[in-house]
Amino acid sequence: MTINFIHEAITSFKECQRIIKHPTNEAEYLEWVIPFDDGSITKTWTDVQTKAVELETEWNAKEYARKRKAEYPTIEDLIVALYDTDDKSAIEAKRAEVKAKYPKP
Repeated sequence: MTINFIHEAITSFKECQRIIKHPTNEAEYLEWVIPFDDGSITKTWTDVQTKAVELETEWNAKEYARKRKAEYPTIEDLIVALYDTDDKSAIEAKRAEVKAKYPKP
């Protein structure tokens, strides 16, 4: 789990109002206090780690899509293909090739 996923996990708790630091216990270093009408609900470091793992799993599951996007024809190529039948066939063939190379899991 990288620091980026920890950061994303922290910022995903949109209802968090303030952060309390616990320097005496690193495992509980951060605690989020979320105010509600009847008091507060607390998010612990474990909650952040759990959310970070969830976000990392989602990101890893979409690796095929990132690889496809890198190899798909550009927007400019697609625009040109709208006006040229041969280019359109080439674009369709290229997309099919990329999809076969990086199939959905």
